[in-house]
Amino acid sequence: MKLKFAQVLAVTLSWGVLASHAYAAPDLTNGKQIDQQKCYACHAKKSGFSNGDMIYTRSDGKVKSISDLKKMVGLCNTELRLDLFPEDEADVVAFLNQQFYKFKP
Repeated sequence: MKLKFAQVLAVTLSWGVLASHAYAAPDLTNGKQIDQQKCYACHAKKSGFSNGDMIYTRSDGKVKSISDLKKMVGLCNTELRLDLFPEDEADVVAFLNQQFYKFKP
C-alpha cells in the first residue's frame, strides 16, 4: 500500500495534536468547575461536614502526596462514574493541589 504525501502528513499532524494535548498544561479553571459541580456536594455528604472542601484539609486525610491525590481522583471518577476524561482528572488534581495540598509535582 502506497501512501500519498498528504496522507502521511495528515496522520503525522494528527498524532502531534494528540500528543501535545496529552502533555498540555492543566486547566485550573476546568478543575475548579469540576470540583464544584461533581465533587463538593458528595464530599460534604460523605464527610458529614457542611463544607465539602473540609475533606481536603482534615487531619486524618488519606492523601499524603501528589501520587495519592491522582489515585484518589481516579478512584472517585471510576467508583462514582463521573465520566471524566484523563485530562479532566489532571485538571482536578492540579486545582486541588494548588488550592489545598501544595505538593511538589
